[in-house]
Amino acid sequence: MLLTESSKDFEQPPAGNHIAICYQVVDMGTQKGEYEGRPNFNRKISIRWELCNEKMSDGENAGKPFSVGKIYTASLSEKATLRHHLESWRGRAFTSTELAGFDPKNVLGAPCMVNVGMTDKNKAKVLSVASVPKGMQVPQIVNPKVYFSLDNFDAAIFESLGKWVKEQIIQSPEYARLFSGGEPPPGSDISSMDSDIPF
Repeated sequence: MLLTESSKDFEQPPAGNHIAICYQVVDMGTQKGEYEGRPNFNRKISIRWELCNEKMSDGENAGKPFSVGKIYTASLSEKATLRHHLESWRGRAFTSTELAGFDPKNVLGAPCMVNVGMTDKNKAKVLSVASVPKGMQVPQIVNPKVYFSLDNFDAAIFESLGKWVKEQIIQSPEYARLFSGGEPPPGSDISSMDSDIPF
């Protein structure tokens, strides 16, 4: 059997700076990664934005705004990308009090400017996030606002998430601890899914 890359290409948003609104914040739990050739494990958070003035033209999503997202290490340390993007988004640095307990749910519905670039495979990626210039009009949000946390598990919200995101969350130790010894957790039967899990 020969395995090949899927030929299905999804419509991609244009590169550049866009007015955007955050509509989804998802706690991914602890995920395995790699740094300088060595495996590491970090709590991750996914943030997604809709691009207010850029609409899709293909299929059932025609007319809806494009969306882009980024998965961050859930850290507000001085060198963390999440901290840099949040401070640029807010237009000011965090105070010591804010650093002691920032709730990522606070960014839901917040407008910003998102700079979109492209990977070498021509897929959209978030390069930076910044505050909206004063006086710039921001359209109303279109997508429903979604917040999911493994610290306060909501099965209905979990089931509403995309397939790949759910598969990643299911692999986290936080998810496993929630359902150890109990009923099979929501979404745990993924054998019938068209799996997109990266190895």
